[in-house]
Parts: sequence; C-alpha cells; structure tokens
Amino acid sequence: MPTSVTSLIRPKINALDYVPLSIVVSVSFFTSPVSADENPGTKDLVTPEMTSEEPAAGRRVRQVAPEYKDTEVYHALYLPVDWKSGGKFPVIVEYTGNRFPPGKGSGEVKDANLGYGMSGGQGFIWVAMPYVEVGRKSNAVTWWGDREATVEYCKINLPRICSEFGGDPENVIICGFSRGAIGSSYIGLADDEIAALWKGMFTHDHFDGQKTWAYPGSDRDSALGRLARLKGRPVLICGQDATAVRDGYLVDHLDLANFTFLDVPTTEIFNIPEGPYLHPHTDLWMHRESVYRVRARKWLNEVITPGNGTGR
Repeated sequence: MPTSVTSLIRPKINALDYVPLSIVVSVSFFTSPVSADENPGTKDLVTPEMTSEEPAAGRRVRQVAPEYKDTEVYHALYLPVDWKSGGKFPVIVEYTGNRFPPGKGSGEVKDANLGYGMSGGQGFIWVAMPYVEVGRKSNAVTWWGDREATVEYCKINLPRICSEFGGDPENVIICGFSRGAIGSSYIGLADDEIAALWKGMFTHDHFDGQKTWAYPGSDRDSALGRLARLKGRPVLICGQDATAVRDGYLVDHLDLANFTFLDVPTTEIFNIPEGPYLHPHTDLWMHRESVYRVRARKWLNEVITPGNGTGR
C-alpha cells in the first residue's frame, strides 16, 4: 500500500531550534487557525477524580469486571458530559505509564490523564484499561504484569462497555503515555483479535521497538511484527522528540501504518517545575491550551467517523 506520512514541525526559532524533515512520500502541514478553546486565558483541564458511583454523564467511575469480582483489578470509565442513553459515541482506550515518582506518576488506572486531554471531556467515552498483575488479584503499576490476562481483559471488557454504554466499536482509538505508548502496541497489537478493535492509535513519549527493554519481545523485529497488524491504519506518534522515532526507527517501515509525527516541547508548554507539572515526561500536556493540542485533536477528529456522539 502507498505510504502516507504527515509531519508536524515546530515553528523555527533559530538555526538550531527546528525539526529536520526526513524524505517521505507525502508531507502535509496544519495551517488552520487555532480553535476557540485555545484562546489565551483558558484554564487548564482537570481530569475528573475517579469515584465508586454509578456511571453518568460527566462522571468517571471505578468498575470491576465480573471475572475479577473480589479482587483489586479494575478499569476506569468516563462518560462524556454530552453522553445520553441510546447515543453512539467514539471510544478512547488508554493504557497508563509506569510508576514514575519524578513526575508524580503512580502507574495506576485512577491517575490516567491522556485520554481526557484528547477529548476535553466531551464527545468520547474514555476507558483506562488495567495491566493485570501476575496472580490476577490487582493492577500492575510497573510494566505488564500477566500479559495474557491483560490482553484478555481488554478483549472481553471493551465490547461489553461499548454494548452497555453506547460505544461505537467502529470508532475506537487506543492511546497511551510512556509505558502505555509502548503498550498500545505491545498489548494492543498482541494478536490479530485485539488488533482488530482499533480505528487508530495515539502515543506520547516512547514507542514499541524504539529501544530494547528488559522484558521478552521488546526487540525491534518483534515490535515490527506487532506493528504490521495495523495494516495501514492511522497512528499519531507524539513526544518530546517524535521525529527521532521516525528518523531513527520507522523511516524504513512507513508502509506499516498511516503515520503522523508531532514533536511536543513540554518544556515550552510548561514552566517546569510548575504546579502539578514537575517533569517534562508527562501525560498532562494536552490539559493546557497549545497549538500542539489543536493539532493532536485535529488528527483525532479526522480519524473518527461522526455519529451521534461527536469529537472535538
């Protein structure tokens, strides 16, 4: 299939402050004006706290699957503020990063943020899925736990959530930050069945196969085998140096997906350390107005198919 690549380039500031553009088959740039919600003075988004209440519009709740009754394994479900029973909404499925104390990252489902920043709390059902720990009694906060159980959890519960709450199974995006950015492929493309669930993929900071880690199957050949299951679908790779993923890794494999690369300078978005933003490696960058958020959301809304629920 033909390669389709979009590169999003930071504005040039001086001779050393720019992102070089590699040779690609096709390159397009975002030139649309910043949307109204990016006007100066807009407050940062705040991810809703997870509660144990019943699901409702604008509420983020803790859910335990029937298979894991009487355990600490759970996922978090958020129904958008415009959710109504009988509607049909696109779905964002998120995997969290590892426990990362320098950035106050807990590695826990309840502390996921990226999917909420993507949607702004409206138009999308958002589900933070767990990594099931070895022993299947709790969620893993570092790496994959029981990988087979983690994959099976998603394959069972995503269709269940869509059926019960009006999620559109034809419009599901998988996303993740850090460990979750790798996990979007390592978990989300683990086999043909789970890979078939996704309309597209969105990652921030790290990518499956970019480097070798201390777990089986982290090598590049294994990662490329997983990425082949994308079969040309859209992928937005964001990060502090997303173009390094392209130029140092994927440049010879751009036919695996419809890749878009977006460099996100978190040290320019935030004055680190600032409030909750303690480290440039953060899933909170989409909680603040910026041209990078505009571009990421534009990609998202071009990928999904409009339905009763609409994106941003």
